[in-house]
Amino acid sequence: MDLAYDLHIHSCLSPCGDNDMTPGNILGMAVVKGLEVVTISDHNAAGNLPAAQKIADAYGLLLVPAIEITTMEEVHMLGYFPDVDTAMEFGRMLKEHLPKKKNKPAFFGEQLLMNEDDEVIGTEDALLIGATDFPLEQCAEKVRSFGGVPVPAHINRGSNGVLINLGFLPEQPCFTTVEVWRHLPCPMEPLENRHVLHSSDAHYLGDIQEPESRLRLKEKSVSAVLEWMRSQQGAK
Repeated sequence: MDLAYDLHIHSCLSPCGDNDMTPGNILGMAVVKGLEVVTISDHNAAGNLPAAQKIADAYGLLLVPAIEITTMEEVHMLGYFPDVDTAMEFGRMLKEHLPKKKNKPAFFGEQLLMNEDDEVIGTEDALLIGATDFPLEQCAEKVRSFGGVPVPAHINRGSNGVLINLGFLPEQPCFTTVEVWRHLPCPMEPLENRHVLHSSDAHYLGDIQEPESRLRLKEKSVSAVLEWMRSQQGAK
C-alpha cells in the first residue's frame, strides 16, 4: 500500500516550534491535508508523544514515534522508534547527555508539554536545542540499541545537515535511509542504495506538507515503516 507521510514535524515542545503546534493541531492538520503516516519529532525530547499517540489513534493516523537528536558535531539525526514508551525511555537517557543549561523562554521560546486535550500540563526547563555529547556513530548505535532506526536529517541543508557540517556522509555507521530537504539540490552519491525521505521539518502548522511524499509498505504499521527504513532496496 502507498501511504502519504510527513515524518519530520516539531511540536510546541521544541523551543523553535510555534505554540500553535500542539499535538491536536498537528494531527488535525495532517487529517485535513490527507496524510496517513506522521510523526512528532522534537529536539532531543519525546514528551509530547503520549498525547500525540492518543490523538492519532482517535483519528486513525499512524504515528511513528521519533526524536530529532543533535550529535556532538551539530548534525541533526532523526531516531524513529517502535513505540512511544521506547521513545520516552530514549528521551530520558538523552537528557542526561545534553548540556546542563536551562531554557530561557523569552530568548529561545517556550517548551510546552501537552495532554491529549491540548492543555498545557507543564514545561521542560532544560534547554533542548543544544548538542548532545554523542558523536554521530555512537548516536546511531544508541538509536539502534533501543530498536530504532537512525536517519540523518535534511542532509543537504546548510544548517545541521551532515553533508554541510562534515562535508560527506560517513560510510560508518551504515545508514539505509536519509532525509533530503526538497527545496535544495542534493548530490546523488549519498543517495545511492538508500531510501530517501522528503518531509517538511515543520515548525508551523501551515508548513506541514501536502500528501506528495508516499511510502510503499506491506501494511499500515510502525513495524512496517521501520522495516522499510532498515532495508537496502535502493533509494525511493
